[in-house]
Amino acid sequence: MSSQLFRIFGKEKVSGHSQLKASVQRAIRAKIAEDYPYLVEQGLLDVILPKKQDLVLIKLPEHVQLLVLDHTPLFFAMRDGPWFPTLRLLHQYPDMMPKLRADTGAIKFVLSGANIMCPGLTSPGATIHHEVDEGTAVAIYAEGKEHAMAIGYTTMSTAQMREQNKGIGVNNLHYLTDGLWKTPQLD
Repeated sequence: MSSQLFRIFGKEKVSGHSQLKASVQRAIRAKIAEDYPYLVEQGLLDVILPKKQDLVLIKLPEHVQLLVLDHTPLFFAMRDGPWFPTLRLLHQYPDMMPKLRADTGAIKFVLSGANIMCPGLTSPGATIHHEVDEGTAVAIYAEGKEHAMAIGYTTMSTAQMREQNKGIGVNNLHYLTDGLWKTPQLD
């Protein structure tokens, strides 16, 4: 999975879009509810994805899909994989997914699209806020900062990250300053 997913993103990259049938919307809502139970527990799923409003699915290169409501991208997925929130949505609901905090040495690399290496997550300045398994969607925060700087998924469990302390710990999918971040609305 490329960490350069949204490095260049804009209207010209859209290969198609379609309004989703009610049954497809229900299936997507159910999957998001399963992956992000916090949204259901807090009654936020109906706020973010209202049942009576039409969702649009936008198709991008490399089998990337964007779930859009009122021209605002909310979630993205690769192929038939899990749905990930956009950073703008995560900033509104910061407790919706597990958090890992990278040390200051990792920040410039993460913000240029690099994957997050284990030492950047296990050093004294870093924090593993939540214990997670391999393949878990996580929010990446920067040491000393309040808002998430990236969204990715773990390549190993947090226990393995501490134990091995080398290699890629999190694949970076979407980060501040990438094309998706710079495109808050789609026409």
